[in-house]
Formats: sequence, structure tokens, C-alpha cells
Amino acid sequence: MTEVSRRTLLAGTAGATGALLAGAGTLAGGLVAGSGMAHGQAPVAPPAGQVPSAYRYKVGDVVVTAVSDGMRTIPLADTFVRNQPRDAVNAALKAAFLPENEVPISFTVLLLDIGGKRVLVDTGNGGKPGPVGQVRSTLAGIGVDPATVDQVVISHFHPDHINGLLTPEGAPAYPNAQVRVPAREWAFWMDEGQMSRAPDGLKPNFQNVRRVFQPFGDKVERYAWDKELAPGLTAVGTPGHTPGHTSFTLASGSDALFIQSDLTNLPALFVRNPGWHAVFDMDPVMAQEVRRKTYERLASERTQVAGYHFPFPGAAHLEKDGEGFRYIPIYWRPVL
Repeated sequence: MTEVSRRTLLAGTAGATGALLAGAGTLAGGLVAGSGMAHGQAPVAPPAGQVPSAYRYKVGDVVVTAVSDGMRTIPLADTFVRNQPRDAVNAALKAAFLPENEVPISFTVLLLDIGGKRVLVDTGNGGKPGPVGQVRSTLAGIGVDPATVDQVVISHFHPDHINGLLTPEGAPAYPNAQVRVPAREWAFWMDEGQMSRAPDGLKPNFQNVRRVFQPFGDKVERYAWDKELAPGLTAVGTPGHTPGHTSFTLASGSDALFIQSDLTNLPALFVRNPGWHAVFDMDPVMAQEVRRKTYERLASERTQVAGYHFPFPGAAHLEKDGEGFRYIPIYWRPVL
């Protein structure tokens, strides 16, 4: 390789600087630098919120679009991690450079362009857009008409995953999509006996499930674990968070993505400490066992993971690190 001399480097730098200064002079004659406005006009104030949050990446031939439904921050309750004292949880937050005494929770839905079809995995919080409930507005921002979604696949029946099936007016949000749900999840939440025996704090979720699915009548398809739902997209039973909680394996060519749904919540707490019990897990012991077994396999196989509550865009690799795992976000790329 030819060595670049100091003189050549300085000459090139001077030429580049001169070109930049000349360009800046031209810019000053027409636009106010940094404002995008013609000279003499008032600059446009930036929007208060972020622009629509969507990020595309590929798994083999499948285009995966991470669609943010927003995020909310909740106060850290003493019982947020059931088997750890508050001080230990705050120490984990601090170690991850997060504020103490609060928990940031992101929500990320996946849109898959797979086999000539559009498949939406979960639907977000629904309702009118605010800090959350942004899926449909984000889809509109990237030019995706909800009527073009062919299939909606649900992982489990917590409100932040199913409420986006309906518009704020109560109509189906994806009018042409086949809605598919885990058979075991449907059997549990639609069981009148389970609802009658549920503690008072859980009864509203049974009622919400009935509210959300009522407009679909008998058109909801129940799928079994291990079923292929679209080319390369297979349901994987990962119970514990809920009785029928489901994750998914997406395989295309030599690439794979494990869509973990709610196998964990905030990575700083539950990826780093897979034995910690989140308040949202209905069977925390089972959730812990499934989580650890799944993460051991994913780390060993170096499989990329997408988490519904991971920081946007919600995709990472997991590396075994002592008794827990290290969270390594995917590298952001500006071009698909």
C-alpha cells in the first residue's frame, strides 16, 4: 500500500476545507445554515416528540420492521421484582446507567414481510396515541396501510399485546387480517371457571380479553405450539409469563431470529439476572426455568433475539456471563 505523505495529506485537507468554505458561502446566500429556511424566514421549531420510530433489518429473505408502540416509565414498586429487595433492583438499574426508583418499559411490535405476505406479531397498547399506542400512526408514517396486513399473530393476552387489535372506536384495526392466537392462551382466558376463581386483581384482564375479541366472533384461529404460522415462522411454547405465553422462531436461509415476546422484561434486570421474578409473570418459577433454558440455548447458538420490551429497536444478542447474560444490541445500519 502506498504511504500518504504528510504534504499530500495537508494539501488534500486544505482543498477539502476550501471547497467546504465555498459551499458554505453559497449556502449563506440562500439558506440559513442549519434551519432549512430561506434567508429572512423564521426557522421551523423541531417537533416536541420523536419522528415515527421504525427500523428495518433482514433475517435471510425476510424483512423485519421493528415498529415502536412508544414507551412509558413507571415508579419502581417494592414488589416489581418479587424475590429481590428494592436496594438490589436499584443497584442493577444504576449499574445499567438508568435512573433509580423507576422502570422504563418499551413496546415494540414486529412487522414481517414474509412469503409475499405481511405478518404483524402482536399489536401494542391500542387506544389513542400518547406515550404508548403509536403502532398505527407509526405504520402510517412509513406508508403501511393497516388494510394490507394479511395476518396478525398474538403471543399472549396481556393488554399491551392485544388491545391494538381494535381502533379507538372498537372496530378491527387490521380489517383484512387473519387473527391467530395461541390455543393454550385462549383456553385459559376464555374459561369461565378460571375467571370465577381468579383473584380480583386478575379479573379485569379476563374481561378485557372478551372485550377485545368480541368483534371477531368465531373468526379467531387458535394455533398449537410448534406450528408453522408463515414460511419459516414457528410458534414456540414458553409458558410462565402467562399459561399460554408463546415465542417464535423465524428462520430464513442460514439466518434465524428468536422472537421472545415477554420471556423477559427490562434487560438490565432480567437478562442480567434471569433468576429474578418479574411482577408480571403469572408463574414466576416456571418463567425463570423457561427463560434460563431458552437463553442458554440462544447464547450457545449465537442466535439473534427480539424482545417486545427490549430498548428500541428491540434486537440483540445474548452472551453468557456468570450466572446471567450480557445484552449486546444489534448494530444500527442506515441502509437495509
